[in-house]
Amino acid sequence: MIYLKTPEELEKMQAACTLVSKAMGAVAQAIAPGVTTHKLDSIARETMLAGGGRPACLGYQGFPGTLCIEVNEVVVHGFPSNYALREGDIVGIDTVVELDGFCGDMCYTFPVGEVDPKVMTLLKTTKEALYRGIAACKVDKRVGDISNAIQTYCESRGYTLVREMCGHGIGKSMHEDPEVPNYGRKGTGPLLRNGMCIAIEPMVNLGSRHVTFEKDGWTCRTRDRKPSAHFEHTVALVNDETRILTTFNYIEAALGDRKV
Repeated sequence: MIYLKTPEELEKMQAACTLVSKAMGAVAQAIAPGVTTHKLDSIARETMLAGGGRPACLGYQGFPGTLCIEVNEVVVHGFPSNYALREGDIVGIDTVVELDGFCGDMCYTFPVGEVDPKVMTLLKTTKEALYRGIAACKVDKRVGDISNAIQTYCESRGYTLVREMCGHGIGKSMHEDPEVPNYGRKGTGPLLRNGMCIAIEPMVNLGSRHVTFEKDGWTCRTRDRKPSAHFEHTVALVNDETRILTTFNYIEAALGDRKV
């Protein structure tokens, strides 16, 4: 069932999305070679709690962190650890905050120091694909229009789309209907309507689209161990307009010239 939000609920969604954006901005300030992913996790958790929110990923079906950590070939759902970031790494940070009963979800893939130009192009293309998907998210269009916009943009540039995970509806729960795949045909899937809130999140690989899951039941990596990038915004359809509720402004203010 697709849950359409009231204006009052959309205000709460916006507040949650602003808080998760600020938490990601705090993380962005700390990303550098030598910093552990546990440290990034602590920064995010402290920022969420200080803002009155709850780290929604922490404890979700047993997940052990505030942040999903995606270093290099990790596609999604890696654990925070004592791993210290290295020059040339990329690290996706995906997280959700719950505030006043509603969730905000976002992801950004960060370069760590100087990164291989081919990998930087992957990051830029994935971020651009996110905005292509958002541009296709319009009232009276369908989910497949979002999916197709992301797929055609990435595949035309030689990249592949992960198919095992997808975007999703969001609201009182971090995962609601509908699913929002990153591949598909125009004009298919659920109708997009005012009051819908969805998380759009392309996961794009430099090599093969195929992935493998670790024994921990969470960590997903590219099968060929080539890099994967991931960007995500939470968006809402309001008064026939598409509103991006999360923002990369806090992240990119912290990164300066290092932004993707």
